[in-house]
Parts: sequence; structure tokens; C-alpha cells
Amino acid sequence: MVSSFISPLLLSLAACLPMAGAGNPGFVVRLTQNGLDYARQEGMRVLQQELAKIHIPDFSGSTHTHLGKVKYSFNSMTIRNFQLPSSQISPVANVGLKLSISGAFIEINGQWHVKALHISTKGGFDLKVEGLSISVGLKVGSDTSGRPTIGLSDCSNHISDVKIHVSGKLSWLVDVFRHNVDNALRKAIENQICPLVSNAITSKLEPLLQTLPVTAKIDSVAAIDYSLTGPPPVTADYVDVQLKGEFFELSHRTTPPFSPPTLTLPVDHSLMVYFGISDYLFNTAGFVYYSAGKLVFNVTDNMIPKEFNIRLNTSSFGVLIPQLSKMYPDMLMKLQISSTLAPSLNIKPGNVSLSPKLDIQAYVILPNSSLAPVFLLNLTTTAVAKVTVNSGRIVGNLDLSRIQMDLKHSDVGPFSVTLLNVAVNYYLSQVLLPQVNQILNKGYPLPLLDKVQLTDVVLQPQQDFLLLGANVHYGKAENSTWVNKF
Repeated sequence: MVSSFISPLLLSLAACLPMAGAGNPGFVVRLTQNGLDYARQEGMRVLQQELAKIHIPDFSGSTHTHLGKVKYSFNSMTIRNFQLPSSQISPVANVGLKLSISGAFIEINGQWHVKALHISTKGGFDLKVEGLSISVGLKVGSDTSGRPTIGLSDCSNHISDVKIHVSGKLSWLVDVFRHNVDNALRKAIENQICPLVSNAITSKLEPLLQTLPVTAKIDSVAAIDYSLTGPPPVTADYVDVQLKGEFFELSHRTTPPFSPPTLTLPVDHSLMVYFGISDYLFNTAGFVYYSAGKLVFNVTDNMIPKEFNIRLNTSSFGVLIPQLSKMYPDMLMKLQISSTLAPSLNIKPGNVSLSPKLDIQAYVILPNSSLAPVFLLNLTTTAVAKVTVNSGRIVGNLDLSRIQMDLKHSDVGPFSVTLLNVAVNYYLSQVLLPQVNQILNKGYPLPLLDKVQLTDVVLQPQQDFLLLGANVHYGKAENSTWVNKF
């Protein structure tokens, strides 16, 4: 029931809830009033169907009138119409969420039976419950595993009027005890609503929230910690959600030697949900893969496109470094490219860049397949990053914009690295970069539960974080629109 209302809400939060510690989060989700309103609209249709299943029990009684003792019973009652025309959900600062329903009405059919004196008669009735209002308070939090929790903080309901129309012989007898009927039906309905709300939260919503994937495995090396780090701070305008947002090594988890920056999300609330994705998330990825020794790439001649004239062998390189071909005539070579530091992403308004520092160790492949080191280059490059979102994943692509090389060591005598510039540039851009981009194009998953689709996505680099704004669609996947504003 109410779980069916709240689950789209929490799904659109994409896994929400904030940080309990003193540190900053690596990932922030902001649910705006537009997001809450969408969740309410999606949920009210289901809620209406669930509330229509309220059981109206048979009831009977007796009363003394000027006719003597009158016995009555009402049975076979079914709800034929249940409408929730007006509802509202809003964040309540420092409390949680408040769902208010007003103007609801229920139409019920049933049978009646009356015995008075020596008279026994029966007939049908139509009953309309009007002015039903329901108020539900929800408190959201997180458990020790970092998964979200939700509980009923308060619940109340009220029926303003009950109207009954009876048919059949001697239907006027019902007027004698109409007040008893009104009170009995009012009490039967009012007593069921809040227990049903509480049961729905316990039996349906909380198990659903426990399915939240707080750990997203990326590969055999790393995973992302999307655990919730505390109960959410709620303002009168939005719900801000804070997640750990941190890569970690599966085999050996260590604390990164840096902390997340403070994220200040803009006040624009035109979309339903906003994600603040800190550079901390990306930089912990660099730290993890560097620490695991995975940022090492090999380039061999068979990887060089046939149309490129400078082959990766001592004959081609001997034109640039004569001593090389003298020492190792007509032999294949291999380049081992490794990062000397964990790569760090730099996010600024309108720009995302990476400036990795690399070592390029050149080897000659000897006839016995062993490797002979010949020279070591130190390389600093700047790459412009293009970040997009596709099917709930953050994906990236790098373009090299600047390369600076220095010779760190040579086993074949001194030479000018400028002579190698064309070849190294080509190897990096045409061989290494496609390998890196193939990995980046697989992307990192956003913390979304099943059946949540992001649409109308806008991505903007801010200071130290990416701002991702989107509308939400709950249900079967459909085509989405992705827009990048940089």
C-alpha cells in the first residue's frame, strides 16, 4: 500500500542517505520537490488500488426504539470505487517526509437485514464515505550495513461524513439506527488504515530497500562503496543524500591518502534529482588501480597499424638512435608504459582533465625472448576527459592534448628525445589511448535500484565535482536523452 507509494520515491533517490562522520561524502544525491511530486503521482495510482482492498467486516447489532427492540445486520459489503483526488508530499526539515491525502472518498455496496416485532425485511444499500483524510509521517535512516531504512513516525486519518442510501421494503426502518451504522462503518475503516500502512512498510518497503546494492563490483580488482553513511539531512525544500562514493581494492582495502572535498550543489531544482559526483570517486579509482599495479601497459610492433612507417624495431629506431641498431641489429622492441603516480582527475567549471605522469621503458626483444632495457623516458601529458552517462553508468573518453618527454636513463648512449616525439605521440594516441578508452567506455554504475531510468540528463563540471541532473522514470526501460553541458 503505502510501500507502493514510497518505493518509487526511494528508487528515484537512487540509493539515498547521508554521512554520519565528520568527513565529506564522495557522492551526493539531491531529491527536489519535483522528484517528490513525481514519486507521489506514480505511487498514488498504486496506493489507490491497495486501499481499495480494505476489508469491510460484516457487523450487526440491536437498538431499542418506540417499536421495541430492533435487530439489524449489514453484510456482503464491497468497495466499488475508491478515489484519492488530492495528495501532497513534502520534506519536513530535520524530521523526514510527510504524505498528506485529502478529499478521498469510498463508495460501498452491501446488503442489510432488519428484524423488528414480527417483521423481518432486507434490502440493499449504497454507502459513500466522504472527506477521508490521511496523514503519514516517514522517518528515513540507515542500518549498520549502510542500507536505507524507513519507518512510520506518525499516522492519522479521519472521515468527515458517511452517507447511506438504502433500498427495499420498509427501508425506512434503517433510519431508526442510521447513527449506529455510520459510527460502525467509520470505525471499521479508520481502524484499518494506519495498521495497514505500518504493515506495508515493514513487509514490503523495508525488504525492498534491503536490496539496494551498496557495493558495486567493477572487475576482479575493484568495487565501489556506495554505502549510506547516516540518516539524511532534510530541509524544507529538498532531501540531500550523502554516500561514501569510494573505490576500494577487493583483495586488500586501504584508506586513500586524501579526503573528499566539500560539495556545494547549485540551487537549481528544475529537474527531479541531482547527483554530485566528487572527483574523490574517480581519484580513489586511480589510487586503487595504481596500488594494485594495474596501470601498466605494453606496446609491441604487432599492435602498430601497418600504415605507420616507424615500426617498433631497432631498424626504425636506429634511424633516430644509431647506437641502438649497432648494438641490436634488426630486432623487435617493446615499450612498457606505466604510471609513476596514481592519476588524479581535475574537475573545474566547464572542464575535466587528467595529467598523468608516465614512465616509458623501452626494451629490445632478444632472440631468446628475454628483454634488454635500452632507454627510459619520463613523460608528462595532459588529457581532456569527456564524461557522459549511458544506461545508468558514468562513462568516459580521453583525448591527449599535450605531451612532454625527458630522458631519464639510456643504455645506448645519449640522444635527443625530440627525435622520438612523432613515434611516441603516435603510439600513445593510436595504441595506448584506445586501450584506456575501451576500459573507460565500460563505465562505472550509478547507485540505482531496478526499474529506475534517468531521462533528460544534464551533466555539468563544477568545482571538484560533476553535477548530474535528471528526471526519473520508474518502470520499463525506455529511450533516454543524454545531454552534456561541457
